[in-house]
Amino acid sequence: MSRSGPSGLRIKSPDLLIAESGADLEGNGLRRSMGLFQLVCFGIGAIVGTGIFVGLSDTVARSGPAVIVSFVLAAVTCVFTAFSFAELGGAIPVSGSSYSYAYATLGERTAFLVGWCLLLEYGISISAVAVGWGQYLNELLASVTGWQLPAALSNPPGAGGIVNIPAVVVMLLAALLLVRGVRESARATAAMAVLKLAVLVLFSVIGFSAFRSGNLAPFAPEGIAGITSGASVAFFSYIGFDAITTAGEEVRNPRRNIPVAIMICIGVVTVLYCLVALAAIGALSSGKVAGQPAALSLIVNRVTHSTLGGGVIAFGAVVAIASVVLAVMYGQTRILMSMSRDGLIPRIFERISPRTSTPVANTWIVAAVFAVPAAVVPLDVVMNLTTIGTLAIMAVVNVSVLVLRRTRPDLPRRFRVPLFPLSPVLGIAFCGYLMYGTGPSTWMQFAGFLIVGALVYALYGRRHSRLGSRTPEPGADATGGADAGPGADGTDSAAGGRVRDRVGAVPE
Repeated sequence: MSRSGPSGLRIKSPDLLIAESGADLEGNGLRRSMGLFQLVCFGIGAIVGTGIFVGLSDTVARSGPAVIVSFVLAAVTCVFTAFSFAELGGAIPVSGSSYSYAYATLGERTAFLVGWCLLLEYGISISAVAVGWGQYLNELLASVTGWQLPAALSNPPGAGGIVNIPAVVVMLLAALLLVRGVRESARATAAMAVLKLAVLVLFSVIGFSAFRSGNLAPFAPEGIAGITSGASVAFFSYIGFDAITTAGEEVRNPRRNIPVAIMICIGVVTVLYCLVALAAIGALSSGKVAGQPAALSLIVNRVTHSTLGGGVIAFGAVVAIASVVLAVMYGQTRILMSMSRDGLIPRIFERISPRTSTPVANTWIVAAVFAVPAAVVPLDVVMNLTTIGTLAIMAVVNVSVLVLRRTRPDLPRRFRVPLFPLSPVLGIAFCGYLMYGTGPSTWMQFAGFLIVGALVYALYGRRHSRLGSRTPEPGADATGGADAGPGADGTDSAAGGRVRDRVGAVPE
């Protein structure tokens, strides 16, 4: 079931990934409590937040009124990769998302580096999202009470503050809700997703009521370079749709619901972002929107000549950003759980509470570790590094679709990438194009991050890998194959056999 070669080329078959996760079993480990509606709300909850409520002004600063084109360019990149995520999410419905897909196609070393980069997409992005929460919390407090938190305690260094206390608070609140149970978290995320969509629609209505076509000229003051740079920033607004695939073990009928949810989320979010961007520029002009904190509240205040409307938008932003922290933190814990199962990181990350069926220790560790950059790192630094890491992961996912079609054409697929192989190839090309737009300094930071990841794998992951510790029986196709006996991780490795030591069996 799994091919073995040099340590970095250990391939873990989709069948073994599914068997070890317990994804084909009911009543053990993680609970299947999410339906399609909850999954769509979870996806929207993971996407819509800081990127549009806070990052819009940064995108406008780079591309001007052509911010709409930047959003579309970022969306096209996401659509091609969303096709790949949808096919892989339906074919391999486990919690590991792109980490698991890389393990099944490109080998253990690449999978570890993908998991390492997911710390950027999920962990560091939690920090970025939390940083933006304080801006709108202050706007809400000002509109309701006339009082704001001191800048020193609500902004990070470099942005007029010393430590961002609200960012830490929202992360701890999200962790507290997550450890209570997936069903409770899903309900909260669904309610928050509906609320923030309503707030953005309300903003669009107000913005279009003061629309001036002259604000769209000149349309692209920085030309193609500005549009590309803006698209790289706008891409941050779409990060999170792949978090849907991290719920593979807690979704009912995952082979159908995961692909459908991804497509719905990308479509809804793209239309909404373009409407919000057009309404914002039409109402206030790009020069006045660029670089403004809490830009949406500012625009509504200007249009309505009152702080009440801006307070409503600020309330929606506070809820929206909190829901992103909740959904993305959920995704990060499930990815770490998958890596822990494989022995690539310590086992504490795979422990499940028998009372709540959630990874309690894992969740609190994630909250504690990533609260630090949320408290002390400026938003723009965190956003750029998150963006390039996410684009690299998406490129790997497109490659994984190409490889899995060749190596496992027999694997059940409820959704297939259209225009194969053109679609994943275009996905790779668009990812590379937007990575180029992040700039040389971000590339240097990313290169250093990958080097550290390679060292961690060499010093810990490679030596503790459960797949690597298996010894194949004579005549077996590979480690963990159909002829192998129980593996070092407690796996009864008959094809499709049960896994005794799966995550649900590990005591809290």
